[in-house]
Amino acid sequence: MTPTQVPAPAGEAPDTADAAGTTEVRNEAAPPRRRRPPWVSLGAYVVTVLALITLNFALPRLMPGNPIDALLAQGADGAVQNDQTRAALTEYYRLDQSIPEQYVHYLGGLTRGDLGRSTTTNGSVGEELGGRVGWSLLLMVAGMLISVAIALPAGIHSGWHRSKRADRNLLGLFLTLQNLPIYLVAAAAFTLLVSKLGLFPPGDATTLFGGYTGFAYVLDVGRHLILPALLLGLDFATYEFLVMRSSMVSELGSDYLLGGRAKGLRQRRLKYHYAARNALLPVVTVIGLQFSVAITSIIFIERIFAYPGVGEYMFLAIGQRDYPAMQGAFLLLTISVVTVNLFVDLVYRRLDPRTSM
Repeated sequence: MTPTQVPAPAGEAPDTADAAGTTEVRNEAAPPRRRRPPWVSLGAYVVTVLALITLNFALPRLMPGNPIDALLAQGADGAVQNDQTRAALTEYYRLDQSIPEQYVHYLGGLTRGDLGRSTTTNGSVGEELGGRVGWSLLLMVAGMLISVAIALPAGIHSGWHRSKRADRNLLGLFLTLQNLPIYLVAAAAFTLLVSKLGLFPPGDATTLFGGYTGFAYVLDVGRHLILPALLLGLDFATYEFLVMRSSMVSELGSDYLLGGRAKGLRQRRLKYHYAARNALLPVVTVIGLQFSVAITSIIFIERIFAYPGVGEYMFLAIGQRDYPAMQGAFLLLTISVVTVNLFVDLVYRRLDPRTSM
């Protein structure tokens, strides 16, 4: 076979010249691309954490006011009214120091695992957050499980029946939910289902002074959890559904489905065991990225339902200009997000080695 001939580039001598001044293009295989080592992701994670620590320190101090003024504005006159007490509190929380000095002290506390003491409660921020992390984690995991249970079957069914009535109905429903603000939906659900109809308990994670133990305690926690988790799950499910549907649609014309139909395989097997399994990879990444969205959603939901998690703690800290509490809550949430994203990246590299190139 005669090798392919192309004109030689201007100003360059051809490697193998002929009468027409052409160059022979050799059919050589391209060298294999090197895989990106895992330490690159770990290095980016460390750099991101250091940047978040700096932003976490700076953002509260960019807000107007300070913790001492906030205490006075909220009516704690006896604590900060006289100048001597105000000066003592300012010195105690190191607000009289320069920003670089405060930053060095903040970093020193982090290296010791000390998040400081709340200016509002004078309690240890680490201990206060420790009592709330479990509730937020429970709410987030429950919401994620609900979102997966709703979005994946709906996305698979919608994508498999593209452009049909079921697809149009599901797509319209999830697009409508996606464009509704979570705080508006949560407030409406609380007003109607809790305040008006009394179908769910009013706020908190357990019944105050209920005295439940054992299985009765688990049921009580579940009753308080189900509505906030359902709302959080619906908020997550909208994007997961769209990605799952799009991924399913891209699989419909695949050769393996044509081959399966030619072999007489049942539609259910082709739909779930072949197309759905191959369409799941993009959804894995989306589920991990949902933790970034969860920060905003969980603040609104915990605040509306008075759920005693990190989101409500951060909301209260912002209103009180409580620097140590704000820093502790921000740091916990942001580090959780980047850690989950790192984990998803490593898992995705295993599921699809092409992403590590």
